[in-house]
Amino acid sequence: MIEDTMTLLSLLGRIMRYFLLRPETLFLLCISLALWSYFFHTDEVKTIVKSSRDAVKMVKGKVAEIMQNDKFGGLDVLDAEFSKTWEFKSNNVAVYSIQGRRDHMEDRFEVLTDIVNKSHPSIFGIFDGHGGEAAADFAKAHLSEALRQQLLSYDREKEKEKDEKERSDGLSYSSILEQQILALDRDMLDKLSAVYNEAGTTCLVALLSDKELTVANVGDSRGVLCDKDGNAIALSHDHKPYQLKERKRIKKAGGFISFNGSWRVQGILAMSRSLGDYPLKNLNVVIPDPDIMTFDLDKLQPEFMILASDGLWDAFSNEEAIRFIKERLDEPHFGAKSIVLQSFYRGCPDNITVMVVKFKGAGGKATEQ
Repeated sequence: MIEDTMTLLSLLGRIMRYFLLRPETLFLLCISLALWSYFFHTDEVKTIVKSSRDAVKMVKGKVAEIMQNDKFGGLDVLDAEFSKTWEFKSNNVAVYSIQGRRDHMEDRFEVLTDIVNKSHPSIFGIFDGHGGEAAADFAKAHLSEALRQQLLSYDREKEKEKDEKERSDGLSYSSILEQQILALDRDMLDKLSAVYNEAGTTCLVALLSDKELTVANVGDSRGVLCDKDGNAIALSHDHKPYQLKERKRIKKAGGFISFNGSWRVQGILAMSRSLGDYPLKNLNVVIPDPDIMTFDLDKLQPEFMILASDGLWDAFSNEEAIRFIKERLDEPHFGAKSIVLQSFYRGCPDNITVMVVKFKGAGGKATEQ
């Protein structure tokens, strides 16, 4: 009996091996299961597909809503991504600033206008720090007030000599800017070197009067103006180590530039001029000398100007930034918030600060405070 049972099991095993486990048999079994699933579980499959489509539509709708909000400067839902944000709005000037993807916020800005005597120049500043916040903080705290005091004194003297374009001692807005920026750098070096703080900063400052715009720049923050024809007019030029003039000066001082993601002085600093940076100043390879440009507002009849840290210019060209802002001047921040967020979306890894200053149409004068 036991022998017959073993014979039967052996026979069944052979049948399984020779028929059911053959490749063609397994293939037919899979086809049969697939057909059975389709004909007897169609409703379930359709439900799953429908749910997936609804989820995709919901995500697309949410993205469209977010982008629509962003277009009008109302994107608050994603502000948490930027770690920290700063904003400023006062009649003709708006600023929006984000920490972005950096671990620390080293950008600073300053707006100083005389609401009592509107004939005095307004002062606008962008300071993009590196190696810490100390240098940018120092520039923000001291430069604008020093300029204001010097400009008040200059304007009082100028009133006595209305028939002269410049005072007999040669002072002008340009010379005042240069003197105060160089003095600020000396004071900054004394303070920061005493505590071995190697921080530095850019310095982009604009003096705006009724007829004239004077812009001083140290480093790679940048200013651009939109003239009456919509053209982008550069208000400053970046100070980069790879530029021929800067490269020759660095080499003459005994320094060098090398490429480490970007061209850097002594392999360290990605700009050739700055305020602070006392170790590089001691080597005379980095200097604080500003480039200063003056613009006739009656001739240009500008619509607005942009002053920004290099976080913006890593994502936008001058011309593209002008077009972008021109289409958004009716927004609450005159387009400053929108262009900052757009720079972030384009992958900018840096702090981003943008200041937009609007002008009146007639004669290119600044909008009244």
